[in-house]
Amino acid sequence: MGRARSLLVVSFVCVLLFNLGKTETVDIRDALVSFMKKLEPGNNQNRTNWGWNDTSDPCTSGWFGVTCDISNQTVKNIVLEQLNLTGTVDFESVCKETSLLKLSLKNNNLSGSLQNEISNCKILRHLFLHGNNFSGDLPASLTELTNLVRIDISNNELTGNLPDMSKNLGLLSFLAQNNHFSGQLPNFNYDHLEKFDVSNNDLTGQVPDNTGNFGAKSFMGNAGLCGKLLSNACSTKKKKNWHFLIYSGYAILSLIVLVLIGLLHHKKKKKENPNNVKSDSNGDKSTKDSESKSVVSRSEFSITSAENGGISTSVFVLSSPVESVNGMKFEDLLKAPAELIGRGKHGSLYKVLPNVGIPLVVKRIKDWDISKDEFKKRMQIIDQVKHPKVLPVVAYYCSKQEKLLVYEFQQNGSLFELLHGSQDGQIFDWGSRLKIASDAAEALAFMHKELKDDQIPHGNLKSSNILLSKDMEACVSEYGLMVVNSDGSQKNDNSVFDADVYAFGVVLLELLTGKPVQSNGFDLAKWINSVVKEEWTSEVFDKVLVVEGANEERMVALLQIALNCISGSPDLTPDMDQVSNMIVSMKEEEDKSIASSDP
Repeated sequence: MGRARSLLVVSFVCVLLFNLGKTETVDIRDALVSFMKKLEPGNNQNRTNWGWNDTSDPCTSGWFGVTCDISNQTVKNIVLEQLNLTGTVDFESVCKETSLLKLSLKNNNLSGSLQNEISNCKILRHLFLHGNNFSGDLPASLTELTNLVRIDISNNELTGNLPDMSKNLGLLSFLAQNNHFSGQLPNFNYDHLEKFDVSNNDLTGQVPDNTGNFGAKSFMGNAGLCGKLLSNACSTKKKKNWHFLIYSGYAILSLIVLVLIGLLHHKKKKKENPNNVKSDSNGDKSTKDSESKSVVSRSEFSITSAENGGISTSVFVLSSPVESVNGMKFEDLLKAPAELIGRGKHGSLYKVLPNVGIPLVVKRIKDWDISKDEFKKRMQIIDQVKHPKVLPVVAYYCSKQEKLLVYEFQQNGSLFELLHGSQDGQIFDWGSRLKIASDAAEALAFMHKELKDDQIPHGNLKSSNILLSKDMEACVSEYGLMVVNSDGSQKNDNSVFDADVYAFGVVLLELLTGKPVQSNGFDLAKWINSVVKEEWTSEVFDKVLVVEGANEERMVALLQIALNCISGSPDLTPDMDQVSNMIVSMKEEEDKSIASSDP
């Protein structure tokens, strides 16, 4: 009995030692050892007691300056400050530790340049290199570290231009004083920075007007800088005169073009047949009559067949996996039982139950002035771009007076219903919300990239257009509805995608607060901004998330992303690819935290 008990104890100890030893991989450990060797600790007598060797583990052996996660699985922080380190920083080695959140090497005598490999530290949040002898230009890849919260590169010998960190939505402090940086100040998100200092460099140009949180002290010691914060005022007289001449030329040219267009339009109207105008007028009346009749019909999206005239009544079928749609005709949709399930600014939505096959959703679009050929081309372009989180159009119909899009029905409803409807006792937790945000962001980023040249954004993004599949996976629907200017003309530049970024920011606010966008005069975006200005940030979060004990730091970071999406500033608004990268990284960090806390 005693022998058996001893064997049991030995077995337990072996298992325990095995689990404790199962931390960082050998290649990461060796990379960290290589990183330390290049730092050259010098004559420090305690060097032998630091660990940092290939016969021990960084987490379980207590390496000097190393902090791991709570389960001793991965290195999170490396802090080696005021140790008379005289070598160089091997970012290629240290950034193999992909879980690194903090790297602090302050107040040593390190030299050399900062390498591009720093971008491999994907989730790094704190970078402190203050008080060394680093030289050369900053690597362009520094801007790829979109999770950085605090950067301190002050008191070095760094040169070149400052990085444009305006797309880093979570950045709270940027300290670069007492270097030799030159060129103009790039854009920064000054409204959200807590600390900012670029004093005593060689910067030139104008200090932006939106730096109200920081005084002259943050910019002094740059002889070439000018602005209202500084004693050196900017001279604008010549610039204004030059701009006046340019704008005057544009105005005259525009006037000439408008006159020519007016003359051509006048000549065209003279040639038109008055009978054709009368016929169009009658057609409009017929349309209104048929619209009126459709309200009382069984299928509200049905219309009279007179307009079809020689147009084929088959639904144009795209490359759909839904076999029941193939070969379906317009009349089949009219005959099928239909239930109105929603109305929006772009039209009405119906659930349709064909005689054979699965339930469908038909979107009846209104007020879209687009020809049949343009509509067909647009649908075919969208169909060529596939993403698993974007609900495909399985079929469409287009005639002079009617435009229909057909989708596969998603039985678990929409994000709007999950957030603001009856949850039947289900808790919509932080992890689920973050996953939906991550999936939707990835999907939109992919579509924006693939459809950039065709200038096709989503156009109508909202929580009711983020659907939930049978597996509760997020799925963005209704991609590709029109985006128009106030004058009715379609946009022709990348700004067409900014509306999607703004709309996605609003969706993030819904996820974080659990509140609807607008209700009884309440405006969610305005309320959020007012609360954050008063520094009551934690008050905005859904009480369900607070009670759950969701990670407040990540919720604040997601809120910051949302605020930048809805900022309305061209300089601060990120694109969907940047938003996606940050949220995906945040989700990966959340998943690792959950995994490390599991028994």
